[in-house]
Amino acid sequence: MIEMVIDARRKDLGGFEVGRVLPFHSRRMVGPFIFLDQMGPAEFAPGADAINVRPHPHIGLSTLTYLFEGEIMHRDNLGYTQPIRPGEVNWMTAGKGIVHSERTDPLKKSQGGPMHGMQAWIALPTEDEETAPSFTHLGEDAQPAYENGGLFARLVAGEAYGAKAGTPVSSPLFYLHWELAEGVRTAPPPGRGQGGMSERALFVAKGEIEVGDRVFHEGQMIVLSPEAEPTVRALRPSTVMALGGEPVGERLIWWNFVASSQARMDQAKADWKAGRMSLPTDDALEFIPLPDEPPPAPVVSYP
Repeated sequence: MIEMVIDARRKDLGGFEVGRVLPFHSRRMVGPFIFLDQMGPAEFAPGADAINVRPHPHIGLSTLTYLFEGEIMHRDNLGYTQPIRPGEVNWMTAGKGIVHSERTDPLKKSQGGPMHGMQAWIALPTEDEETAPSFTHLGEDAQPAYENGGLFARLVAGEAYGAKAGTPVSSPLFYLHWELAEGVRTAPPPGRGQGGMSERALFVAKGEIEVGDRVFHEGQMIVLSPEAEPTVRALRPSTVMALGGEPVGERLIWWNFVASSQARMDQAKADWKAGRMSLPTDDALEFIPLPDEPPPAPVVSYP
């Protein structure tokens, strides 16, 4: 029933911790999902730096940012400036190349408060790797949702249970947010044996759940076997992300780049180093250099 269990590795991003789930050394992807971080949970003091990710590039993927608590301001070089709040979806397709930043708004920074959410990267199919970049924002009420008997479910992306989300996905996948009261039972979308997705996983963002006869806690991903049809039971109030989809083929991942060839990866590195990828108009005072470059001279952070 269970192929593997992955424990999130805690990483400090300069005063803010994330739990890195994917990629994992023995499990690089689940369907097209090639990267998964749990942001927080954290509680920022008034005036603390909070989220402060300078402009940086992506290719070959779509990013999906989804929050349980807090707020992040997205800015990109397509001209979009968009706050993301709990239950909303920021879907950014990098394609042949995009540059964006993720910050805490100055007003929110001065107030402090909680931050908890997920960031996923979805590798694009080979034929879409060089598509034009785009950005889509969906409000909290724009995605299919269901609530009954202590179960809340929102379809964040893709298709599941006969419903379809508004996110412009490029390959078959699903991404679900569950809120489970203690004792509630549910089941993930069907696997390959029932005509569903080939690869599926569950990530416990909060609480504790039982899958089969095993117990799993916050920060653990349960990779399900293709034929498994498990029941999930919440042992206490829990937040769970269910995800899966069809593989898109092997991918290279380096820094913020995803590609199906080393030549394309090398070109992206050269383009960023040479300044051929423009910065967001509203956030152009600084940027993140390539990891193998020395840091730039200090500048006043934005704003």
